[in-house]
Amino acid sequence: MTSTLPEARSTPTASNPLEGYLALCKDACDGELERLYGPGDGGPNPLRELILDYPLRGGKALRPALSIAMCLGLGGYLEAILPTAATLELYHNAFLIHDDIEDESWSRRGKPTLHIDHGIPIAVNVGDAMLSLSLQPLLDNVERVGLGPALRILRAIAKMTRLTVDGQALELDWVRSNTWRLDDGDYLKMVELKTSWYSFITPLQAGAIAAGAPLERMTELESLGRHLGAAFQITDDLLNLRADPEEYGKEIGGDLWEGKRTLMLLHALRCAEPNDCDRAVQILSRRRPGSDGELGLSDLLDRLAVRGELSRAGQAEIVARLQGLQPSESKSLNDIRWLYELMVSGGSLKHARDVAAGHAREAATVLASLDWLPPSQHRDALVDLVDYVNGRTR
Repeated sequence: MTSTLPEARSTPTASNPLEGYLALCKDACDGELERLYGPGDGGPNPLRELILDYPLRGGKALRPALSIAMCLGLGGYLEAILPTAATLELYHNAFLIHDDIEDESWSRRGKPTLHIDHGIPIAVNVGDAMLSLSLQPLLDNVERVGLGPALRILRAIAKMTRLTVDGQALELDWVRSNTWRLDDGDYLKMVELKTSWYSFITPLQAGAIAAGAPLERMTELESLGRHLGAAFQITDDLLNLRADPEEYGKEIGGDLWEGKRTLMLLHALRCAEPNDCDRAVQILSRRRPGSDGELGLSDLLDRLAVRGELSRAGQAEIVARLQGLQPSESKSLNDIRWLYELMVSGGSLKHARDVAAGHAREAATVLASLDWLPPSQHRDALVDLVDYVNGRTR
């Protein structure tokens, strides 16, 4: 059993200690993912290869790093947390596959999304497989950490998955129903459900549980993770508007095309003149370009009718039904630019940065108060991570 991180299989070129620590955690996590979910000795397996596609594309492995740092920082062993850390990373990437389908995203970490490369049915199945396969390592925790801690980790992840899908459902419903009369509290509650639990709270708690921490420590870790999640998600939304695509790993401006209710968009709607607000809400009601109407569905229906495989009456009925299901007009690039300028002119980007910075400061305060987490390189990594999130908010 070891309470230290092994050297990376490839030496990380880290410009600061946090990058070096994250690189070590990612390398350990990638190796565990390959052990748990790779093809193994059975020869090529297309499903297993696609399961590893997103996890091995890159990324910071933030969730594994949080769980590893908390476990080792409390004197636990790497072997006690590593399978759970890898499982959390698998959950994350399964959610990304499904998110990309729901959001009609085109790229992920600099490459085409899985559903663009392989089609929606295969992508859905890969995401489902990742969620299904994640159960066994959590059950195997009984042999690593004992029955009680294993059940506590399993309960924590069960709660995480329930709250995460609740948050995702809330966000999707806001877009579907074109809901816009929402305040900062509504947004932050959605972010707590959708982001904080699975990205911060549960990884921190799982690491502590694997190290044998008592139940009363969980409340403080929940507070730390809630503030970190809020700061991180708000900043991620801001980066979606302005970041370098190669660094950010996703398409820029995608949130506006999708109509997501970000903190700055909701602020802009609240502060806008009535006419501007009406125009913004009308733009948000339009679908994203690239949906069925612009993927050649009309041409396909016409070809079927010409070949006699679909009657003209049937064609007209399908077109009418599709028009009834979605707005006839899609968003344009000018629409997106106008929404962006509305946020800039209304001070909404500054408002979002200020709220994110406030939550980052709260996270730093909570972490500083954890006198039961002794000084170590692992605590230093958590401190650096809070500083990193705070730095992103500026």
